[in-house]
Amino acid sequence: MKQKIKRYIIQFIKEMIPVVIGILIALSIDNWNQSRKDKKYSEEIFALINSELNETLESIKETTPKQKALVDTLEVYASNKDVSILQSVLKAKGIYIATVKMNAWNAFSNSKIELVDYKKLTALSNIEEQKQLLKLKSETLMNLILTNSSDNNENQKNVFKMMLMDIIQTQKTMQRDIEAYLKK
Repeated sequence: MKQKIKRYIIQFIKEMIPVVIGILIALSIDNWNQSRKDKKYSEEIFALINSELNETLESIKETTPKQKALVDTLEVYASNKDVSILQSVLKAKGIYIATVKMNAWNAFSNSKIELVDYKKLTALSNIEEQKQLLKLKSETLMNLILTNSSDNNENQKNVFKMMLMDIIQTQKTMQRDIEAYLKK
């Protein structure tokens, strides 16, 4: 009886070893395949992120001179009581705010953030934070224009000018952050 049990145990072990090895090989292949897919996905997403960041840089470079022209116009007409804030904006041909694209990063960070290197994660999170800050400042600026468009008060014009200069500074900070990220 003991011999039969011993034989069954040996036979069971002989049959289980190939099954266990097969399972381990299958898991290794699956892990390797998943790593390969994750790497490819990351490369594609980071190519999109880099493209969006380059577009953002171009937008910042295009809008900054227009914003500075508006600041100059506001300085020229600051003490002129005949020119309102809206008229100053129209003389400078409008208000321009840079378009910041972070769609690929937002999608990636909501799904596969564990694949991102810490330094990249920090840099891209800082850029996203600057984007949100720029959006908030832009909305505040637009609210000021809507409520004070016909105002010709020098103080209001100066407040408007300072807010616009703050937006320019935020864009410059974002530009530096993007350029530093793209150099890596």
